[in-house]
Amino acid sequence: MLRFDHAAIGVLRGSQILFSAFEDGGEMWTGEGARSVRFPVSFPQSFLSPPVVHVGLGMWDMGVGHNQRADIAPVEVGEAGFVLLFKTWGDTQVARVRADWIAIGPVPHLDTFDVD
Repeated sequence: MLRFDHAAIGVLRGSQILFSAFEDGGEMWTGEGARSVRFPVSFPQSFLSPPVVHVGLGMWDMGVGHNQRADIAPVEVGEAGFVLLFKTWGDTQVARVRADWIAIGPVPHLDTFDVD
């Protein structure tokens, strides 16, 4: 469990198209075996500590002639951002993927100030 102390709670959300491989015959559409795409996401304002990040598939466009296999996760989560990681394997054909995400974590409270 992530506990928030005296800080305010910040919530950010976003949506990102990770790739569109169908038009140009990209590896996700034409390849086989283990394949992955990494997409860095930067927060417009940093959190005080790494937030909890939840990602999901907002849109997926996959070929129907093969098994549909997908794994999506946030990795390398830090105060300033994270990396969206999408993976597939086997003979799965992936034309397009959009990831939607939400980050929840501590941010400075508006009434907080430093006294040196």
